Amino acid sequence: MFNRICRIAAVVCLCIGFAGPALAADDTIRVATDATFPPFEYYAGGKRTGFDIALVDAIGKTMGKKIEWTDIDFKGLIPGIISKRFDMAASAIYITPERAKVVDFSEPYYPGGLVILVKKDNTSIHGPEDLAGKKVSVQVGTKSVGFLKDNYPKVDRVEVEKNEEMFSLVDTGRVDAAVTGKPAAKLYAQKNPGVKVIDKQLTTEEYGFAISKDEPGLVKAVNEALAKLKADGTYQKLVDTWFEGR
Repeated sequence: MFNRICRIAAVVCLCIGFAGPALAADDTIRVATDATFPPFEYYAGGKRTGFDIALVDAIGKTMGKKIEWTDIDFKGLIPGIISKRFDMAASAIYITPERAKVVDFSEPYYPGGLVILVKKDNTSIHGPEDLAGKKVSVQVGTKSVGFLKDNYPKVDRVEVEKNEEMFSLVDTGRVDAAVTGKPAAKLYAQKNPGVKVIDKQLTTEEYGFAISKDEPGLVKAVNEALAKLKADGTYQKLVDTWFEGR
């Protein structure tokens, strides 16, 4: 009897040891973000805010769900979805074929694209064709890294962990330019008159919410909620709030 109890206990421990990540409550959606990318997600006055934050909170309200936010580095967002640590990632994530192989995406919720940010007095970079041989800062884990590798191999990439560092390297003249998403670059340029965004875009793309391929029901529900928010005017109000004049 004692041996049998020990064997049962061992099996229970083994199962516990191999248990997957804790599941969210039925009324909760676990959402990961890297809140360092205004106007999409950032901290102001110690509070997480931005377009993505407000839109996801509105989606949760429409679905009758609570939103449980977690802040992590951008490079950990997709792996976190794959490992089911989170249900969804909302962090100005471009929908790309590479990412779509490992996660599903919601319907696109905002247009974007990669642009070049330089100091205002920069006279050597007028468009993408001038990037070869230049030092360009990019954030690790973003589309910018792979795009430059594949299309501009002669660029001297300076890869950094945080969005703020990517921009500050341009401000201080330690790099010639930064390549990042258009909305964030334009907002930064508005607040920092010493820099400018080059008119010629590198790409034109769209942002989406990343969701596990094992959660088709969540993808459907998020898309339905997004459609409702567009139909009742809530979505446009959020766009006007966060992007008007940008």
